[in-house]
Amino acid sequence: MMITPLHRFRDIERKPEYLQPEKCVPPPSRASLGTMWFIRDGCGIACAVVTWMLVFYADFVVLLVMLVPSRDYVYSVINGTLFNTLAFLALASHFRAMLTDPGAVPKGNATKEFIESLQLKPGQVVYKCPKCCSIKPDRAHHCSVCKRCIRKMDHHCPWVNNCVGENNQKYFVLFTMYIALISLHALIMVGFHFLYCFEEDWTKCSSFSPPTTVILLILLCFEALLFLIFTSVMFGTQVHSICTDETGIERLKNQKPTWEKTSGWEGMKLAFGGAFSLAWFNPFSNLNCESPGPAEAVAAAPASAIMTQEEIEQFLARDVAVQVLHE
Repeated sequence: MMITPLHRFRDIERKPEYLQPEKCVPPPSRASLGTMWFIRDGCGIACAVVTWMLVFYADFVVLLVMLVPSRDYVYSVINGTLFNTLAFLALASHFRAMLTDPGAVPKGNATKEFIESLQLKPGQVVYKCPKCCSIKPDRAHHCSVCKRCIRKMDHHCPWVNNCVGENNQKYFVLFTMYIALISLHALIMVGFHFLYCFEEDWTKCSSFSPPTTVILLILLCFEALLFLIFTSVMFGTQVHSICTDETGIERLKNQKPTWEKTSGWEGMKLAFGGAFSLAWFNPFSNLNCESPGPAEAVAAAPASAIMTQEEIEQFLARDVAVQVLHE
């Protein structure tokens, strides 16, 4: 098989267990797979727990420090309902982003039988990931944390303990949006509460002592400002990636598109699962994303890179060194 610099191939040596065909067992059937997707990463789990704790802290300060002691019942009910609704949607979006399969390629499908089932046409070539022993679809990248190849992988986010990919990008966008909204809402309420306490007696504007009240409000203000900036930037970056049909990894690599782009409003409809509606903002709605078929697991390439039947067998049989796509 002729390899050109265009495909950014290189020779690398791998441990035999990554490349021996007997190690590439066929993936289990869908019926035997569970519906739960969860990454067992200590750092990611800790970040996810911290995220929930920070939201609960903000809710504690908003309710017990600012709203409950307020004499304006209507103000307290409206702001308490709005803040808790947004906080619930933020945590629900985080939950879905964390427990949704981002688009993992079946592990161990780099077998002779699977490659033959692709029925490769002239001008097509398959790429094998030596780390998870999978046939890589176009635009898929291997995540060292998830230990899987992820379709349209944007990045791995420790705050949701998961990759952001084809199937869960909507939930990640909603998570960043709702966190930004509750952060902004908290900052506005902190500002009004400080003004109220300066005009009134500090002992009457909170259920806690004045020093404790000030410390709790300053901590909330710092938290809200930090996450407002961070999540706003992430939200804008994700929307830009969707509208330009270019993932974060592809942008960093300055990768020239070899796929037909779905940009602008059509890209948003594809990412959010249909035409614009309230379901876009609902973290409980399903995306109805269709998994690519076997024929879509190959990428177009010049005729000089076509793998013949003999080359397929050599591709699977080599046990120490192969030509692999550099990640």
